[in-house]
Amino acid sequence: MSTENTAESRPLSESEAEAEARRIIEGLWRSEPVATATSYVDPTPVPAYGTAAPELQPDHRIVPAWAAGMAVASIGVGAGITGIGCGFWLVCQGFAAVTLTSVLFVTLPIAAIAAVVVAIGSVVRSVKAANVTTHHHYAGPVHQEHSTQVTSHGKWFGRSHTNLNH
Repeated sequence: MSTENTAESRPLSESEAEAEARRIIEGLWRSEPVATATSYVDPTPVPAYGTAAPELQPDHRIVPAWAAGMAVASIGVGAGITGIGCGFWLVCQGFAAVTLTSVLFVTLPIAAIAAVVVAIGSVVRSVKAANVTTHHHYAGPVHQEHSTQVTSHGKWFGRSHTNLNH
C-alpha cells in the first residue's frame, strides 16, 4: 500500500490557507441569497368544477348536555370567585384606610348595644334567682365505699401499669 500525498490530503501552505479563508468569508457576506427550498407553493390555478355558485353549509354541532352544563358552571364559578376576590380586595382596602376615628365610630355603637344587652340579661337573671328556691330531698340509703386501692408499678422509660382494686 502506498501513501501518496495528493493535493487534497496535504496540509495547505500559509498563503493557500489565507486565500481559502478569504474565499469562505467572502462567500458568507455576498449579497446573493443561497437557494434552499423550505416550502413550495404551486402557482397553477385550481381547476373550476362547474358553474354553480358555492353552497352555504350551516354548522350543526351537537354538544352533549354535560359539556354545556360544565361550561355554564365554570362561567358561574369564575364569576363567583371574581366577585369574592373583588369583595376581599375592597375589605383589604378598607383595612388599609383604618384610622382611630373610623374605629371609634364603628365600635362605640356596637359596644353601647352590647352593654345594654348585658345589663338587661343581668337584671333578668337576678329576678329569676330571687323567685326560685332550691331544696333537695334525698330519699333512700347512701352508701359510700372507702376500700378502693390504687397500686402503681413504675417501669423504665415512662411506662407504668396501674391496678384499680375494689
